[in-house]
Amino acid sequence: MNRTGIFLSLSALSAAVVSCGEKQKIPQQPNIIYILADDLGYGELGCYGQKKIETPNIDRLAANGMRFTQHYSGSPVSAPTRCTVFTGLHTGHAYIRTNDQVDERGYGVQDYAVMLADSSFEGQRPMPANTITFPQLLQNAGYTTGIVGKWGLGYPGSESTPNRMGFDFFYGYNCQGWAHTYYPPFLNRNEQREYLPNELIPPHSSPLDEGADPYDEKSYAKYTQQVYSPDLMYDEIIQFVEENKDRPFFLAWTTTLPHVALQAPERWVNYYREKFGDEEPYTGSGYFPCRYPRATYAAMISYLDEQIGGLVAKLKESGIYENTIIMFTSDNGPAWNAGADPDWFDSAQPFNGGRGWGKGSVHEGGIRVPLTVTWEGVIKPDTQSDHISATWDVMATICEIANMNAPENDGISFVPELLGKKQKAHEYLYWEYPDEKGEKAVRMGKWKSVILDFRKNGDTNLMLFDLEADPQEQNDIASRHPDIVQTMRKVMSEAHVEPPLKQQSFEGVLIH
Repeated sequence: MNRTGIFLSLSALSAAVVSCGEKQKIPQQPNIIYILADDLGYGELGCYGQKKIETPNIDRLAANGMRFTQHYSGSPVSAPTRCTVFTGLHTGHAYIRTNDQVDERGYGVQDYAVMLADSSFEGQRPMPANTITFPQLLQNAGYTTGIVGKWGLGYPGSESTPNRMGFDFFYGYNCQGWAHTYYPPFLNRNEQREYLPNELIPPHSSPLDEGADPYDEKSYAKYTQQVYSPDLMYDEIIQFVEENKDRPFFLAWTTTLPHVALQAPERWVNYYREKFGDEEPYTGSGYFPCRYPRATYAAMISYLDEQIGGLVAKLKESGIYENTIIMFTSDNGPAWNAGADPDWFDSAQPFNGGRGWGKGSVHEGGIRVPLTVTWEGVIKPDTQSDHISATWDVMATICEIANMNAPENDGISFVPELLGKKQKAHEYLYWEYPDEKGEKAVRMGKWKSVILDFRKNGDTNLMLFDLEADPQEQNDIASRHPDIVQTMRKVMSEAHVEPPLKQQSFEGVLIH
């Protein structure tokens, strides 16, 4: 892709929405649901080998469709992955490459009281106004589009709110920071806030009260308020399906579960308390304390699974399940902070998922994520795919499902794989993450190259792994394969285009 083709303009939008008679034959304009979990590890579902957390509804979706074993998120963190999903551009080409809250707007972007009083301080770096997203294309093709959950791609009033990026309906968190509490004082409905009967308890500066007993459940009572945000968002999802059951729709369910802070319905926490037994509380700084961190984390995932079961039941009740494709995945690997315990849950199995290996890392544990796709009567049940794919393939895939051409992008449609036909493969997958030390990675067949300190050393410290022999990336064999290392350096150079904003580059400020 040349430089001028990277940041797509709306002038190409009308040309993109045309029929594609040469594409695979698929049902006419099916409903499309894309479920994006938040910080869910590759190994945190039963269908991917999880032993402690129960996910029967997601497992059933996998059993009724296709389970991908080599699917990747666009980035090891949230906002860049979401950008890759909706634009089809990997992070060497995408506009958003870090979690960036636009510090130049002032100190208020880090102060919850200021953000509560003034919405102009809320939210993340926006995409440019002329960005093409596939929800825009779907609108032009006659789809009703909705997003429920977390946005994280533009602050309120910017050119990059959900309603200005192709969604007819939005409900949830605009700002990633507010999504760190499941009892927020407000959620957003389209362009307006809707205030809730929850008090402001700042997510990152609210420790236990002085003198409180950390082993007494009552010490944690203030962190559970009146309205649990996933309940409200689930109700909106069911309402969206009901209102649009008679016309084609696209729904992005960008749930905040199971991202910390650790907060879950009591009945599910009690279920896992009984299953796991007593445990040490989490009383550290940075996120809300939690009396039963392991039980609560498992409860968050099982509660999401329960909601997905309810959505499937609604689709069947409405008579549209067989005309609906459901994709379930995650935005990056598992978190290792704030009481999350990826080592105990083996959250990224068979990969490493702890600190330095899971979320925030371009190692497999940080970017290899689950993907299940269910399409009754179209996808052969209980099939497994080893096709190497990534979230920037979603645009091409959904455009083909909706029978329209995608504009130029980095993705490859995996519709042929879903239909059991010959599937085109990527020459390579590429990631860059210009946070902290700066990281890059390339996946090419069985080979994986990783740089963990690009800011300091450039591409001199490039590691090479054979993922077939060494999926945990323990043995750097770069010295044995100088020809492959040279190829990887060339790919990293060619796949990278300098972003327009310094804040999104390896030369920019470090993101918090």
